[in-house]
Amino acid sequence: MEKYVLSTGIRVGTQVKTKFMIPFITKATNEGLYIIDSKKTLSRIQTAAKFINRIPISKVIICSGREYASTPIEKFCELTGATSMLGRFMPGTLTNPLLPYYIEPELVMVSDPQVDEQAVLEATNAGIPVIAISNTDNITSKVDLVIPANNRGRKSLAAIYWLLAREILLQKGELKGDESMKYEIDDFETKITEEELEEETQRILPIRTRMQRQ
Repeated sequence: MEKYVLSTGIRVGTQVKTKFMIPFITKATNEGLYIIDSKKTLSRIQTAAKFINRIPISKVIICSGREYASTPIEKFCELTGATSMLGRFMPGTLTNPLLPYYIEPELVMVSDPQVDEQAVLEATNAGIPVIAISNTDNITSKVDLVIPANNRGRKSLAAIYWLLAREILLQKGELKGDESMKYEIDDFETKITEEELEEETQRILPIRTRMQRQ
């Protein structure tokens, strides 16, 4: 699984680090980007899978306000049976029983504790455990289980949710170690236009090349 971490940019953080994320950082590049310890990322994915498998999957919701997280979450939920909640998180979803959209999950997972701050706050107030994919600049004081990773990139988010879905199915015995899943990592990627893809490549390629030289 290490190859997916290296090739999809999971370990590439930001130029900011918080005290919460220091334990997951190995170094900084010459450009000042903090690099996440990939072994800890993979270890936390395994832990998250164990956590999720202890709960009825219908009681697990995956939230995200990030555009690039939509497709990965949809595919993840299709494979595992979890419930997706994409876009704006409506206030009171987890805390106001009088609202028609009120729900009572037993676990909430978010793609970014800052972007999905409302979901994290309400889950905390309702006593619901929170798993969060967290970058080097995230504040995770209200998160129960951190998955340290790049939570901004398309390929990174696709890889994280693919790896987590695979680990959940492996631990449940629904998938064998040498068996392929219904979807590959590419299927988990949010699709963008050719123009957007070219801009993304021009932005990411120099960073990846410099990292390989260090």
